[in-house]
Amino acid sequence: MKIIKVLFLFLFHIPWLLYSQEISLDRVEPPSWWTGFKHPELQLMVHGKNIGTTTVALNYPGLTVRKVHKVANPNYLFVDLTLAPSMRPGKASLRFSSGGKEVASYTYEFRPREKGSAQRPSFSSHDVIYLVTPDRFANGDKTNDNIPGMAESANRSNKDGRHGGDLKGLTDHLDYIQDLGATALWVNPLLENDQARYSYHGYSTTDYYRIDPRFGSNADYLKLSDEVHRRGMKLIMDMIFNHCGSGHWWMKDLPTPDWINQWPTFTRTNYRASTFTDPYASQSDSNLFVRGWFDSTMPDLNQANPFLSNYLIQNSIWWIEWAGLDGIRQDTHPYPFKEMMAAWGKRLLEEYPNFNIVGECWLNYPASVAYWQKDKCNKDGYNSWLPSVFDFPLYDALNMAFREKEAWNNGIIRLYDILAQDFNYPDPNHIVTFADNHDVNRYLDMQDYDVRHLKMAMAFLLTTRGIPQVYYGTEILLTQGADKEGDGNKRRDFPGGWPGDSRNAFTPEGRLPAEADMFNYLRTLMHWRDAHEVIHTGKTRHFIPADGVYVYFRYNEKETVMVVLNNNETEKSIPTARYNEFLKKFTSGTDVISGSVINDLSTLTVPGKGVLVVELK
Repeated sequence: MKIIKVLFLFLFHIPWLLYSQEISLDRVEPPSWWTGFKHPELQLMVHGKNIGTTTVALNYPGLTVRKVHKVANPNYLFVDLTLAPSMRPGKASLRFSSGGKEVASYTYEFRPREKGSAQRPSFSSHDVIYLVTPDRFANGDKTNDNIPGMAESANRSNKDGRHGGDLKGLTDHLDYIQDLGATALWVNPLLENDQARYSYHGYSTTDYYRIDPRFGSNADYLKLSDEVHRRGMKLIMDMIFNHCGSGHWWMKDLPTPDWINQWPTFTRTNYRASTFTDPYASQSDSNLFVRGWFDSTMPDLNQANPFLSNYLIQNSIWWIEWAGLDGIRQDTHPYPFKEMMAAWGKRLLEEYPNFNIVGECWLNYPASVAYWQKDKCNKDGYNSWLPSVFDFPLYDALNMAFREKEAWNNGIIRLYDILAQDFNYPDPNHIVTFADNHDVNRYLDMQDYDVRHLKMAMAFLLTTRGIPQVYYGTEILLTQGADKEGDGNKRRDFPGGWPGDSRNAFTPEGRLPAEADMFNYLRTLMHWRDAHEVIHTGKTRHFIPADGVYVYFRYNEKETVMVVLNNNETEKSIPTARYNEFLKKFTSGTDVISGSVINDLSTLTVPGKGVLVVELK
């Protein structure tokens, strides 16, 4: 009888024991959503103290709770919702109950999609991308340099620290970027990076739904997007799925043990993306590549976890829809589990058929890079659903082509040979070309400060196939300075971006003569390119370089452009009979760079280390 009484008292008190537990609601992510997507499913990640012990209910027409997932950590719930096609935008109340009583609630907003958002145009070979590291571009708001409670403050004297560039500074200088001739803007990551040090670059995310307050706010990012679009330009967001920052809020309270790839001790990736395409790669090498950490402060995310996979996919859709993005640049694209990355790309293209994503597939051979472009016929059947890739092999070739003295045919043959391998790519016109970026040495530094090499490289990028990307400051000859060591010097401050700078290179008056010459050169080519469809989508025909001279043509039914690169130190007079298969129907041309008319095409004169871009008539 005594046993029965004790059991009765225990069972009677269970609801009260549960209710007496501390239960709180800290986060619901995504924080909002939209009606009208092709996929009607939405999975919410709910976090809070003991929130996993609750039940979930809602009452909103067309919205149902399909399933609630409870994981090992009681501080999480994953809630699967289904949105009926007839569901209207509005605010739904999510109610969390324990012991028969409501203990928390969340007002979840469903917004109407912007008209035409599904068919939003994206960046393409019609564009020139301007790449900005926001912390180093312009400081438009000194009040957000140091945020109370955040781990790192601004210190311009530290090349590897925060300098204070922000969204307002970037937005304030959009007219400068547009005047230069860029039509798309890629900004290094802007999401919160609340790390103790070396997080100004943005690649150690600590909150996937919050702009770092030292850059501004989510509203400031939306303003940037609006101002970009008002100018007819496009906005590309930098995303990172391979890793997060060690200061991410979930690192103190992981949803599941396999949320990240864990090792007994810190284990670094081998950085060998070739293991995914290598038919002879060992399993241990492949495993270390994908599961090893990029750095000690960058926990490696396990995209094989279905909850994390959903989280990342939905995060991309949220930012595309919320900010009106025109494209995504995906960092370290081959490093995550490739099956998840394919699912991500496929889902985005189902919702946004015209959308472009460029992946950082840092490999040295065209065949290796081409493996990752969408619709490549790979032997293993893999389709990445990644529309665009960066042309790292061409970057390598450009680095050597104009400074190599002893190579067969004067080094410039490297450019010819890279283009000759375009058969590897499903769409070579849809790959992003560049001479440098935030991760590598600046091109001018690598060319021993020979501006002629920089001009040749820029002319080549702006007239060959693909989508050219220009790194901020290239147009004013920005270099790494006397101290070339460290990534911080690759991302030096733009002169004039900070109050009190000795000069302002954003203005013509603030540029030195050599800077003004380079700016005007690049501006001329970029504006000319923007107006000529033949460079965007035309065909390419090139001739094997001879005597250090490389000649190629871009052509379509309406236009033909001839490009001559002279890699010799001395001026060359070039007989053109060899190129008559193109030139025979033309009698004159216009030098795009100088504007002068060429009335005799039988011989063309090109300065030493010079370029001739000719519109044929």
